[in-house]
Amino acid sequence: MAIQINIDVMLARRKMSATELAERIGITLTNLSLLKTGKVKGIKFTTLDIICRELDCQPGDILEYIPDFV
Repeated sequence: MAIQINIDVMLARRKMSATELAERIGITLTNLSLLKTGKVKGIKFTTLDIICRELDCQPGDILEYIPDFV
């Protein structure tokens, strides 16, 4: 996949646990883990908005495009 999810990086910078973020944004830890590992096909803009609000960051801090080279 060409999109890399950097939630772990932002969590470390904010000194916040995944459990705390999941509680703050109102999703299960399992769903947050699936999102962090890129095992989801998409993310709602409302969810991205809440994550950015809680981590005080921009969407580009969380989502990164890395081209697949064949």
